[in-house]
Amino acid sequence: MLTGSSLNVYSQIGLVLLVGIMAKNGILIVEFANQLRERGHDVRAAISTGAVIRLRHVMMTMISTVLGGVPLILSAGAGAEAREALDWVIVGGLGLSTLVTLYLTPVVYLLLARFSTPQAAEEARLRRELDEAGQLAPTRPEPAE
Repeated sequence: MLTGSSLNVYSQIGLVLLVGIMAKNGILIVEFANQLRERGHDVRAAISTGAVIRLRHVMMTMISTVLGGVPLILSAGAGAEAREALDWVIVGGLGLSTLVTLYLTPVVYLLLARFSTPQAAEEARLRRELDEAGQLAPTRPEPAE
């Protein structure tokens, strides 16, 4: 609507690309936060550190994709309208989706990660329970031959 073009097949392809890049950026942040939680950080420290450290990677992806798409916006000639529809979705949507990824992903992570425990804590609990069960288990007599 802002560019005066229609939502056609090319712009829908751009939306698929946009969703893929946005998901990749969110996964970068969440995976690093999960690794920090495994090392013993609390949820808030893990996601804030993860978002700060992965900011460079998210921004590099966004900037390279946007700069790669600028020539498509400036192009002229046969088929330029189709390529332009694709690129406006990528360039315009990627800026908005980067902001959403950088601000909304940590908030959602804070809300949801409180309900899960890190895998290291689960493994420690399992080992503790197995040790306790081993101490309580009766010893079996050796079979007679």
